[in-house]
Amino acid sequence: MTTTVAYQGEPGSNSATAARFLYPECTELPCTGFEQALDAVTLGTADLAVIPVDNSAAGRVADVHHLLPESGLFIVAEYFLAIRFDLMGVPGSTPEGVECVRSHVHALGQCRKVLRAGGWRTLVTDDTAGAAREVAELGDPRHAALAPPAAARLHGLDVLSAGVEDDPDNTTRFAVLSREAVIAPDTGEPTMTSLFFSVRNIPSALYKALGGFASSAVNLTKIESYQAGAGLNASHFYVEIEGHPDDPRVDLALNELRFFSSEVRVLGVYPAHPHRLGGGAS
Repeated sequence: MTTTVAYQGEPGSNSATAARFLYPECTELPCTGFEQALDAVTLGTADLAVIPVDNSAAGRVADVHHLLPESGLFIVAEYFLAIRFDLMGVPGSTPEGVECVRSHVHALGQCRKVLRAGGWRTLVTDDTAGAAREVAELGDPRHAALAPPAAARLHGLDVLSAGVEDDPDNTTRFAVLSREAVIAPDTGEPTMTSLFFSVRNIPSALYKALGGFASSAVNLTKIESYQAGAGLNASHFYVEIEGHPDDPRVDLALNELRFFSSEVRVLGVYPAHPHRLGGGAS
């Protein structure tokens, strides 16, 4: 049976590329936003969602850490994708003739050097691949797009300059989400655990809640805080740790976390991507 994979953006986007790398035979379900992609899995329209969670240059992806705990979905895998942006325009266009460059705000921010050198006006779009589509539809050589290489092939555009991202190590981490929890077995191989928790409203609650990870020598690779709703309610936290809940050290740390928290929810236990071990992004 063919797997249907939802993602935010248009065909040719980095999210679409990540989905294709992970599931080459999948049926793609492009969505206008992250929430729509997650809802597609919740409602059964899609089997999985491939969602960017953070970027090495731009940091965390807005809203995603807020949406993940509320979605009711589980992280079953992670994937690191090397991000490449090309400057592209309609056939026959040249960099010298370009006046306006379109792209997503993150892409524009990750390609500042080429934009500054070109002196072009910029226009923010909802999606990098959507910017390429808009340029193709305009058919105007004065307009160009910053988009992944796949978008040029998809929309019949010429690459005016390849690999124009500021950072050659630019990498985005994606999470694969499913309706069902698929817990990776504890085989001794590197494993990641993602979880959500809310601290109790007591003095030094966060310090005490996280103390078990330090005393048990469990490495926290990420901690993100956010407020749920208005008011001065206790913060919620999204955390990623190295290790499996069946590991005695991790189990001890999680028990201490639960003692000082009003809620703890494991969002996923999945194999660590080789990129974490120096294997590089795909």
